[in-house]
Amino acid sequence: MRTIIHGGTLITPHETLPTHDLVIEDGFIASIHPAEQSQDASGDLKHIDARGLWVIPGLIDVHVHGSAGSDTMDATPAAIQTMAEFFARHGVTSYLPTTITAPSPAIDAAIHNVIAMAQPRAGAQHLGVHLEGPYIGSQFRGAQPQEWLRSPDLQEYEKWFNTGAIRLVALAPELPGAIEMIERGARQEIRFSVGHSSASYEQVEQAADHGLSQATHTFNGMTGLHHREPGAAGAVLTDERIYAEIIADGIHLHPAVVKLVVRVKGTGRTILVTDAIRAAGLRDGEYDLGGQIVNVRDGIARTSRGSLAGSTLAMDAALRNVMRFAGLTIQDALKMATTTPAEALGLSSRKGIIRPGADADLALVGPDFNVLATIVNGALVYDVRASRQNQN
Repeated sequence: MRTIIHGGTLITPHETLPTHDLVIEDGFIASIHPAEQSQDASGDLKHIDARGLWVIPGLIDVHVHGSAGSDTMDATPAAIQTMAEFFARHGVTSYLPTTITAPSPAIDAAIHNVIAMAQPRAGAQHLGVHLEGPYIGSQFRGAQPQEWLRSPDLQEYEKWFNTGAIRLVALAPELPGAIEMIERGARQEIRFSVGHSSASYEQVEQAADHGLSQATHTFNGMTGLHHREPGAAGAVLTDERIYAEIIADGIHLHPAVVKLVVRVKGTGRTILVTDAIRAAGLRDGEYDLGGQIVNVRDGIARTSRGSLAGSTLAMDAALRNVMRFAGLTIQDALKMATTTPAEALGLSSRKGIIRPGADADLALVGPDFNVLATIVNGALVYDVRASRQNQN
C-alpha cells in the first residue's frame, strides 16, 4: 500500500514547500509535488491529512540513555520497546541507545540486547549503540560511576567493535591507548566523541587528527574555555572537523551559551541531543542510573554529589528551546536534529531529510511545534489525533 501525506508544508529542511503532497511507497519517499497536482485516486492509497501542519524529517537523537522508566542498561527488549514508543511521541524516528560506564558484562548485555532486539513496530528505530564510557576521566566524570572508570582495553573494546553494533564512542582522548582506539575504530567507520575529559586543546586536536569528530554535551564534562588555555571546549568550538552536541534544556547550558555555540559552529556542525535518562516523561523522584540513585527535582536530575545526571528533556522540547534561545527559525533549528546528526553518523543519504529515495521517517508538527504524528519507515507509529478521536 502507498501512503500520501496531503497538503502539508514540507520542511526538507533545506527548503520549505507549502501545500505539497508527499507519497510514500515501500518505506521510502517516492515523490513530492504540489497538492493541486495530485491525481492518484486508487483504492489502495492511504491518505494522511496534513493541511495546516508542517511535515518535517523525523528527529534523530544520538545521545539518549532512557525514558519512561526504562534504560539502555536494563538490557531487555521491553526497555527498548518502551523507549522507542516514548521517542516516537516526541517526533524521534531514530536514535542511538546510549550506555554508561559499567562492568564489562553489563555493557556486553546492553549491546547484545540491542543487536537481538527486532526494530519496534510502534516506535523509533535504533541505529546502533552509543558507548558513553567506560574510557573516560575522573575529574569530569559527572554521573559516570567512579569505580568502573578505566583506560581503553584493546581486548575489551575490540570485542564490542566486532559486534558491528557500535556507532559512536564517547571517550577521554588523553587516556593511555585512546588514540590507538580511535584509529582502530575509525577504520570500522565508528565515530568518536570527546567527553568526560580533562584533555587540553592540543590533545583534542591530536585526537581529531586521528579521527575524533564529535563532542559529547559540549561544555559539560570537559575542560572549559579560557583565553590563554582554550581547553577541550576551545578545540570543539574552533575545529571545523568536530560536531558539537548540546543539551538545550536551559540547565546544562545557559541560553546565551547555546546561542554562542550555534553562532560559532553553525547549524551544520551543532547537534541537538537530550542525554535523557529513565526519568524522562515521569514525575520527580528517585531513579536508578548505572546502579546509582539520582534525584529528580523540578525536572532536574542530580547525583548525591550534586552533579547533573543526564536530563529529562524530550527532543521536540529541545527543538522549541533552541529556537527561543538562539533566535532561530524552525528551518534552521531543525537541521540540528535531522540533517546534521545524520551527516555526523554517515547517514545523510537516507536519514534526516525529505527527498525522493530517502527513508520515510517523518513527523507532523502543529503551529505550536508540538508533534501530532510520527511515521517511521512509512508506517504511522504515533497519531495523537486518532488517540483523541478514540477517547471521544
